[in-house]
Amino acid sequence: MKLVSWNVNGIRATLGKGLPEFVASERPEILCLQETKAREEQVALPLEFAGYRSFWNSAEKPGYSGVAVFSRDEPLAVRHGMGIDDHDREGRVVTLEYPDFHLVNVYTPNAQDELRRLPYRMAWDEAFRVFLLSLEASGKPVVFCGDLNVAHQEIDLARPKENRKSAGFSDEERAGFGRLLESGFHDSYRHLYPDRSGAYSWWSYRANARANNIGWRIDYFGLSTRLLGRVKEAAILPHVTGSDHCPVSLTLG
Repeated sequence: MKLVSWNVNGIRATLGKGLPEFVASERPEILCLQETKAREEQVALPLEFAGYRSFWNSAEKPGYSGVAVFSRDEPLAVRHGMGIDDHDREGRVVTLEYPDFHLVNVYTPNAQDELRRLPYRMAWDEAFRVFLLSLEASGKPVVFCGDLNVAHQEIDLARPKENRKSAGFSDEERAGFGRLLESGFHDSYRHLYPDRSGAYSWWSYRANARANNIGWRIDYFGLSTRLLGRVKEAAILPHVTGSDHCPVSLTLG
């Protein structure tokens, strides 16, 4: 089973920048998109999406945030948000239940310049951690994926010293992701490749950052301990363009 996650930075724009061709080439069983910036009725999907069922959670604010999941199999249940009003207005979480796991597609809030949204971000991180634990407590393991807006360790970005107090690499955000992992979840890519450097999923549009691979790894597939034995591959696909992020994938046996 192949699962793919991609922050597309606007699905309507990316439909004209290679998303249909990417879907036709990869043919994932499950495709999770973040930062869709659209409601379902605003998007005309091409033929490459035939055969997928779609599940959207869009922000109240038009053209902002939003997530969507495209699944070949019909899930047992679908849940929008985390059940917390303060966190559910921006369309950042959608959860699909399958026979043997819960799938959570997430677009984590950015702490923003000068970390002005850091207090909200930290409250979000804890709420999300508790939400994942509640899913796991229901009896099924969890796969979560998306743009988590944090580079966990220095190996996960090209210039750690210069970005120590930047959004996405603050001590607080890194510790928040650490608490999530300590709660029984695993970063699938680092599980397989603990020492691989230069592996990034986001690059600034400025200063030719992508061509020079001056990037950050902020897009993840995480999973419960019980699923580690099923991990066959975790990959980053930097050759796929169309967004300032590239897709990441997880293959389960």
